[in-house]
Amino acid sequence: MRILLFGKNGQVARCFQEEASERHEVIALGRDDADLSQPDTAAAVIEKYAPEVIVNAAAYTAVDRAEAEKELAALINTQAVREIARAAKIIGAHFIHLSTDYVFDGGCEGRYHEDDTTNPLNIYGSTKLDGELAALEEFDQTVIIRTSWVFSEYGGNFVKSMLHLAGERDALSVVDDQVGGPTAARDIAHAILMVAEKKQRGAKGKGVYHLQGTPPISWAGFAQTIFDEAGKNVIVTPIATSEYPTPAKRPLHTVLDCARIERDFGISQPDWRIAVRQVIDALNKEGNLP
Repeated sequence: MRILLFGKNGQVARCFQEEASERHEVIALGRDDADLSQPDTAAAVIEKYAPEVIVNAAAYTAVDRAEAEKELAALINTQAVREIARAAKIIGAHFIHLSTDYVFDGGCEGRYHEDDTTNPLNIYGSTKLDGELAALEEFDQTVIIRTSWVFSEYGGNFVKSMLHLAGERDALSVVDDQVGGPTAARDIAHAILMVAEKKQRGAKGKGVYHLQGTPPISWAGFAQTIFDEAGKNVIVTPIATSEYPTPAKRPLHTVLDCARIERDFGISQPDWRIAVRQVIDALNKEGNLP
């Protein structure tokens, strides 16, 4: 199976390449190969490589900076996604696209289902939601996977930031009233590959799906778990979001229901605590654990 992957240097894409390349041809493209802020770029490379599956793991993800760079965020998160979906339909390829829990406003006290009302609070979430709608408008067979709080041994993420800070400080204040689900990039990559292979074999699943690590936790609780797993003696002081102002407003409660992706593709909700231990082990093995 020939898979065209956008966003090759991101956390999910790097994990995906490691897993998928063992049994499939993966053509991985980064910004230097396909700048998604430039119109017609995506369509041109899709026509060139004629893949059977297209995975879009590329996105404008600088949540706070997006408030001042709305046009750039929209080009990458919305317009390029529309273009990819249109091209995928033309060549008859399966299209799998990553999205975010930030399409919700965080007002739900329970778990968000895929069909629940969306109401993004920031530009990043708004452009990602517009990308979802554009993809499904162009190609109703698109599979969209919403996820959250992505971490891995690669790139920049909360786990690595906390480990770095643990080497500099013995106490930290961390937001405790934002609750969601940390999700390992490797678990997301595995899910994408499962979807791709099952779609190639005739699976009928389409539309929006949720994939998020369990159990739900706050950022402060997540930080404490990281320190405990790494054997770092750091005191975590819980604070409110209002005590840590940012340019972009964040949703307070984005716990996602993940039953649909298990029903349609047999993908179980992953335990993020297992992945945290694996990431710490990987960093330690590489000599990169602070």
